[in-house]
Amino acid sequence: MKLQVYSATGADTGREVELPENVFGVEPNEHAVYLAVKAYLAAQRQGTHKTKERGEIAGSTKKLHKQKGTGGSRKGDIKNPLFRSGGRIFGPRPRSYGIKLNKKVKQNARASAFSTKAAEGKIKLVEDLRFDAPKTKDFINFLNGVKANEGKVLLITAENEANVYRSGRNLPNSTVLSVGTVNTYEIMRAGTILVAEGAIEKLKEQFAAPATATTHE
Repeated sequence: MKLQVYSATGADTGREVELPENVFGVEPNEHAVYLAVKAYLAAQRQGTHKTKERGEIAGSTKKLHKQKGTGGSRKGDIKNPLFRSGGRIFGPRPRSYGIKLNKKVKQNARASAFSTKAAEGKIKLVEDLRFDAPKTKDFINFLNGVKANEGKVLLITAENEANVYRSGRNLPNSTVLSVGTVNTYEIMRAGTILVAEGAIEKLKEQFAAPATATTHE
């Protein structure tokens, strides 16, 4: 698949770039995408929830009354979970919600997400974008120029461009990520994906098949 390259002003540069088939032309694996999105969302949870159990609240441990002969139920101390202000039974404790995924599953999920967006015609190639200083107005002009001012927009840069990131972070519907930090969730939620020309080579390196060892008899 070939896509034409647009300039920062939205003009056609007259150049086309061949997209790697192993990134933008694979058969989408929906289950891998589901697992990657689930792992990403789970990692966003803080997991700091906590309630006090019976041994953690303030109160006397003295038995309230004798075991038998009162005509009432048997009771322990005032921290009994059945009493008001008593300890919580099996309350939540701090924990990690992280889900471990194999590298191949993550890679397959990203390739599936890229391929899905490419098949839908939602990927555009742009020249490498650089700003001398952070300025949201310049970033808005860039989005208007490439006709990516509707819906959620994801800009993928080759490297960490601090000025570009700071120029777009104040816009609620735009996200700027480098090739090294882009994930399946952000790819799938974006309505338009702008890929910097230099990012294509980085993606080729990331998805390059590992060299197989040869044996000599």
